[in-house]
Amino acid sequence: MPTGPALLEVLPRLARAIEGTGPALAPVAIGDHHQIELLTAAFGIGAPLSADEDDPDDPTVIVIATSGSTGTPKGTLLTRSALTASAAATAQRLGPPGTWLLALPTQHIAGLQVLLRSLTTGTTPHVLDTGLPFTPERFVTSTRSLPDGPRYLSLVPTQLQRVLTDDDATTELRTFTAVLVGGAATAGAVLQRAGDAGINVVTTYGMSETCGGCVYDGVPLDGIEVTLEPDGRIVLQGPMVGRGYRNLPGHPAFPLTTGQRHHTFRTDDLGEWADGRLRILGRIDDVIVTGGLKIAPTTLEEAIARLPGVAEVLVVGVPDATWGQSPAALVVPIRATDQPDTRNATAQPDAPSLADLRAACDQAGIPRALHPRSLTLVRELPLRGPGKPDRTAAVTLVASAAVSATMAPTPSQPG
Repeated sequence: MPTGPALLEVLPRLARAIEGTGPALAPVAIGDHHQIELLTAAFGIGAPLSADEDDPDDPTVIVIATSGSTGTPKGTLLTRSALTASAAATAQRLGPPGTWLLALPTQHIAGLQVLLRSLTTGTTPHVLDTGLPFTPERFVTSTRSLPDGPRYLSLVPTQLQRVLTDDDATTELRTFTAVLVGGAATAGAVLQRAGDAGINVVTTYGMSETCGGCVYDGVPLDGIEVTLEPDGRIVLQGPMVGRGYRNLPGHPAFPLTTGQRHHTFRTDDLGEWADGRLRILGRIDDVIVTGGLKIAPTTLEEAIARLPGVAEVLVVGVPDATWGQSPAALVVPIRATDQPDTRNATAQPDAPSLADLRAACDQAGIPRALHPRSLTLVRELPLRGPGKPDRTAAVTLVASAAVSATMAPTPSQPG
């Protein structure tokens, strides 16, 4: 997958794949020779799909690599019916067909879906070259080249945050019929700021295994059934769920149920229902266990993100000899250059202190034994894949920080 205008040359091959007349395609960034070698070996590029991996009545058309943080990526088998069902459900939720602006790399499902949604509606996407840094200035230039009519966009939270730091970019973002934001949790303060600016942000939840976002603003798209297992694990079933993983038959993430109409995917995420909407609590492996007590990082992140001096926040569990793990916060503070109106830059809030973070958690009703015990201020959060926070890198960053905040007094007994 190239970047820039050359990307449009790939559209005919994608169209043939969607029609079922071409071979299944495995998207990879052009020039990424390491990933090409990795996927060639892991996916068996050039080798036939097995009987369990394909169906002449509903062919597998895309094998998309998952964006796991470690190990070899798995290849999700996406069928023609799953991709068309995803596009149809998205169009039904968002509104009339329009022009999509591509701002995400297309070797990942969120960017690839921009191309596929355009193909299924007979429109041509406009491309913001993802081979170059995403900046408000380049976003403004690209947006002003779009034709009149409905327009749509997919962003990751970091991109949304950058756009909101610039008045012109914020004005252009307001012209979009809907702005999908996914790939990672978006801070409530950022969503509030976007809403106050009149931007129609739609938060999305989904993954490669579900053809991308399948829950919008906490409400499942038509056809998707969401259930929670006793421990809170999210299970998704519906027409846009993939067929399984390439060369991994019988993988437990895709359990088989006799007589089921659609495929089922057991995620690694925890969730809960709140006022009829699905609230994502984070990945099961990310839950912090300190002194025998458990907390999802998102619970802490949501509380901290409400502080006026916080642009972005990431909470991770770091090893602790006494409690097993200690919650540690990485915070990107709001800087003068982040202010929409630079004339008021001197009025920006101060960077938060550890005491500020703990006070915010107090206000949110979080037990003090679960409050962050360290704070590291960073210029940007470590990311992986399509804008997802890299929690493994964050733990390393906390451990190796040359200057760290003073540790808060450790409670004598959890709770």
